[in-house]
Amino acid sequence: MPSPTIPDRTFGALLGTAVGDALGVPYEFARRLGPAEIPEMVGGGLGSYQPGEWSDDTTMAVAIAQAVADGHDLTSDAGLDAVARGFLRWYTDFDGIPPDIGNQTRAVLAATSRRLDADPDASVGTVMREEALVYAAENRRSAGNGALMRTAPVAVAHLDSRDVLADAARAVAGLTHADALAGDSCVVWCEAIRVAITDERLDVRAGLDLLPAARRDQWSAWLDDAATQDPGCFSANGFTVTALQAATAAVLQTPIGDDPSAHLEQALYAAIRIGHDADTIAAIAGGLLGARWGARAIADEYRDAVHGWPFVDGRATDADDLRRMVDAVR
Repeated sequence: MPSPTIPDRTFGALLGTAVGDALGVPYEFARRLGPAEIPEMVGGGLGSYQPGEWSDDTTMAVAIAQAVADGHDLTSDAGLDAVARGFLRWYTDFDGIPPDIGNQTRAVLAATSRRLDADPDASVGTVMREEALVYAAENRRSAGNGALMRTAPVAVAHLDSRDVLADAARAVAGLTHADALAGDSCVVWCEAIRVAITDERLDVRAGLDLLPAARRDQWSAWLDDAATQDPGCFSANGFTVTALQAATAAVLQTPIGDDPSAHLEQALYAAIRIGHDADTIAAIAGGLLGARWGARAIADEYRDAVHGWPFVDGRATDADDLRRMVDAVR
């Protein structure tokens, strides 16, 4: 029989993403915090965000969550169209310059928007996937972390089938990040979130068998490094592999102890202290931490503060809205 705490952990995955993101916003590409400095949810950052406001990391996750809440299958063309439309809605809501959007994501969404202007009846998801492939072919470094940051809702939508989850993770990643390593990282992290929710354990290696055999040993070595090396060595984390290693190091190398809330909070602090793309690393880590410990382990002050795009009738989406999306998915 399913655990009665699964709903709380399911909500925790999306809420943890948002909390990690908003907590990391002030420190993105800023001075690295020292070991005694406590991150605060004060806003600012690259988007002049309000205190508690999430950035592009959660925004894109919300677009996915909304598509699933509306009944779409993420492995179908219709489902990918719905996600792609959500991404483009965000892009156009800010006139093509959303705050803190990644360079690769901006390039793919801009190219998609131009093609749809010329052919409004085209499949949005198909066009976006094609433009992601073009970007990957023209740019040697196209395995950015911009797909990995938005994995939580993909995992939440596929708790019953790890194989379908792997397909969905790679498909959703491919809307903007067509590089194989970007897809791999999303498969690994989605499966880790699924296992945290359903089995109540932290196991970042659980999805290795879902990767192509030729790349499993390399990923295993990367995860070994993340579990044993100083988290600070993963500060060049715009690359999806290093981003996953940074989040893994923060989660696994933070002592758990007897208090899940303390582990979740201290691991988020550790993620932010790694530096560089601090909000993204904390969002990635937050998705897994929330999946393991549940929304109940997240401090009320964080839950009450988080908010962000989409803004409807002057009101921002907040934690209660995230809960409603997750409830609709289940």
